[in-house]
Amino acid sequence: MNKTELIAAVSETAGLSKKDAENAVSAMLKTIVDAVAKEEKVQIVGFGTFECRSRSARQGRDPRTNAMIEIPASKVPAFKPGKAFKDVVNS
Repeated sequence: MNKTELIAAVSETAGLSKKDAENAVSAMLKTIVDAVAKEEKVQIVGFGTFECRSRSARQGRDPRTNAMIEIPASKVPAFKPGKAFKDVVNS
């Protein structure tokens, strides 16, 4: 499912116009991205948690030259599904 299909499904499920559903989905996604970028945790009970995790610097290997390289520390977005979400997927 892509964003257009998600908007259509939200529109149908919630009884909204496609324009209203698009605004709602876009606003929700932007809010989650902005919060995680500020290293805030976004927890939606029954669905899951979006958060920012830190990766420490580490050694890697360049596959072309087989030389060791230093991979710098970075921050990555992460999602941990909630119990209700896992239960639905596993049933």
